[in-house]
Amino acid sequence: MPRVSFSDTWIKPFREQVRTSCEPGWKVLNSRGNMRLQVVNVGSVMLPYEWSLKGSTQALPRIQQIYKRWNGGQITLAAAAQTANTSKSKQTLNFNQLIDSYREFVPNAGDKTWAKFYLPVLQNCAAQFEGRPPVDGEALCIACLQQWEQGSRIRQMSRQKLTNFLNWAVQRGHLKPIYRPPAKLPETLKPNRIGYPLEDTQILALLDSLPEGPDHDRWRFAIQLCAVYGLRPEELRHLVVKDGANGPELWTIYQKSMGGTKGQKTEPRRLHPLLLRDMHGKPIDWKLQARVQINEELPPLNREGEGGQAFGTYLRRREAWNGLRKQAESQGEQLTPYSFRHRYAKGMHAAGLPIANISEAMGHTIEVHLQSYARFKPNATAELVDAINV
Repeated sequence: MPRVSFSDTWIKPFREQVRTSCEPGWKVLNSRGNMRLQVVNVGSVMLPYEWSLKGSTQALPRIQQIYKRWNGGQITLAAAAQTANTSKSKQTLNFNQLIDSYREFVPNAGDKTWAKFYLPVLQNCAAQFEGRPPVDGEALCIACLQQWEQGSRIRQMSRQKLTNFLNWAVQRGHLKPIYRPPAKLPETLKPNRIGYPLEDTQILALLDSLPEGPDHDRWRFAIQLCAVYGLRPEELRHLVVKDGANGPELWTIYQKSMGGTKGQKTEPRRLHPLLLRDMHGKPIDWKLQARVQINEELPPLNREGEGGQAFGTYLRRREAWNGLRKQAESQGEQLTPYSFRHRYAKGMHAAGLPIANISEAMGHTIEVHLQSYARFKPNATAELVDAINV
């Protein structure tokens, strides 16, 4: 029978205290000189105490807090242990490590997206815990977002990233539940920007106005592609021709992030042309698929993710484009590089295609399509009134 030294007489009473203050199945073990809490049929966690009499006096209240937060398995043992840790008034959160851990949780966020939309608001969050911490999640969110104008796109994006981060941190026990973000936060929203759908005649006039030369020919090709296929400018760099069941097919293999923490992205899709028509209503075929197939050169679109910016910069230098911009503003709408895509959506609706097919052709969900393009649906009220007046 192994001998028990006098210095080890604390072990049995300590284990009995753990069992009676929690429940049978809660045990403490010696793990290479450190303390480990084990729960039968649940799991185990390491505790930051040495296996000693002094360590046992420090560990017992911590174990009792873990048991209280675990609450019969309402959260994981690891989360209960971490929550008990952050509940201590002297606990200092290492936000740099916390942010690094969250970076690993959202691997599908590109480096540019991380630097632009995640880091600024997460660093604001870290700053709020320097000194006296915020009283709750609502106060924390308000403080973290105050640098951005209410209703602005950057504020909306930052709020989304902050909300996801706080939910993640609370769920895993890094932050106390009081810091869970509120379901609603008072906001003054800006009215949605209404995109201007270009008419075929306007696009043809714009193309005719472009100067001659190889550089401008590349941009002319880009405009034709965006207008005929309803492309996002960024998709220009991701065009391929595939062998389909009935011959060659033009595809975009660009995958646009759908947001959130799951890394969901849009799927590659086959492109379907909606040809422009001249002033006599005759369709114009620029042989765009064949030109992509022979690798006709497109203009430089800067770095990945900056295709829209490069497209807009070129167009704003054209006098004809700025004239169209004034026409759009006079109607309370905005002319952007997406106006070629708006033309595509409007034309598809006018042709009577089902919304599901239009959404598929444009590479987004029906819900997203209705948010942006519902105004192009045929007006049933107008049709009924017109029938009365026949």
